Amino acid sequence: MPLASALPAHHDRTGRLVTLGPVTDANWRAVADLAPHDEQRRFVAALGARYLLLSLREEVWTSLAVDAAGRTVGHVMWAYDADEDVHWIGGMLVDAAEQGRGVGRAALTLLLDGLAAAPGCREIRLSVHPGNTAATRLYTALGFRPTGLVEDDEAVLAWTPPA
Repeated sequence: MPLASALPAHHDRTGRLVTLGPVTDANWRAVADLAPHDEQRRFVAALGARYLLLSLREEVWTSLAVDAAGRTVGHVMWAYDADEDVHWIGGMLVDAAEQGRGVGRAALTLLLDGLAAAPGCREIRLSVHPGNTAATRLYTALGFRPTGLVEDDEAVLAWTPPA
């Protein structure tokens, strides 16, 4: 199921316009070079390049660039699991220099809106390491709830689109 091609935009807390778009010949290096804070590397990839490779090699994930004010500042990827009839969000990374400005919240809101608009979307899931309290706070604030499931030692959370 393709994601709506023309996603709206949201603003981060500093007023910058945040958008999601495809990873292209023009921005793939910026996405590949994204890096979290050192202490976050136990929860996310050390560089965005890992997520790009997963998207390219596994052919399951679709990578999206997160831009703020026209500059690539993050990455998020999504997939559709036909066996379970659910969408998944994975590989979310906001560059360390851009964190704390609401970019992640804006990007996730955009992605949720886009996935929820897909015909028949009934649930969107993601997984989070139990020690990643900042991410857990963000996800629960956006309406994700624990499912009781565990994937690779991470708690699975689910979001149900409004009826």
